[in-house]
Amino acid sequence: MTKNPITQLLPILEDFTSSISVDLISPERKAVLQPLINYIQGKHDNNEVAKLNFICTHNSRRSQLTQAWAKAMSVYFEIDIDSFSGGVEVTAFNESAINALINNGFKAELEGESNPKVSLTFSENHAPLEMFSKKFDEAINPTEGFAAIMTCSDADANCPFIAGAEKRIPVKYDDPKLYDGTSEEAAKYAERSRQIATEMFYIFSQIEKS
Repeated sequence: MTKNPITQLLPILEDFTSSISVDLISPERKAVLQPLINYIQGKHDNNEVAKLNFICTHNSRRSQLTQAWAKAMSVYFEIDIDSFSGGVEVTAFNESAINALINNGFKAELEGESNPKVSLTFSENHAPLEMFSKKFDEAINPTEGFAAIMTCSDADANCPFIAGAEKRIPVKYDDPKLYDGTSEEAAKYAERSRQIATEMFYIFSQIEKS
């Protein structure tokens, strides 16, 4: 694919993205991802911007990673979306999740301590994502005409109704929090980040441009 220089990712992030292999995604998992592909395709076909709100319990790990990778991959494939995230509770954007993204080529600037605001840069030609832990209905998030992407079982079970969502799509990931404080922590966060990156790459690679 010939890249438009205006939409290129940061160099290290671009290199990481170029190394992704979607062959690692099973047919069963692709079936899980298909409803999200269909939603984005429908918006694209109608010349609308898909608004995606990724939701997990604490808006700390999985929903933040999916928000970041969805936006980066949409830019890589030149598909216009708005990417958001939220939770049922407010905690903080987990440091190990931030570090996993940095190691993949994002740049992060943190402001504050207990629930820092993270300015996450993925391209010199696009505004950074402003990320922090928040409830899914925080004012910064869309209130109507969006897809709620449920990234964990707890949030999916505890939020039977997401006000304003026109589509609810479960795309669940194992929680790297299980490895916090262990010798495997960094590796497991890196593994989850790569899995999410790979699946977001696949999703946006499937969008047909008119």
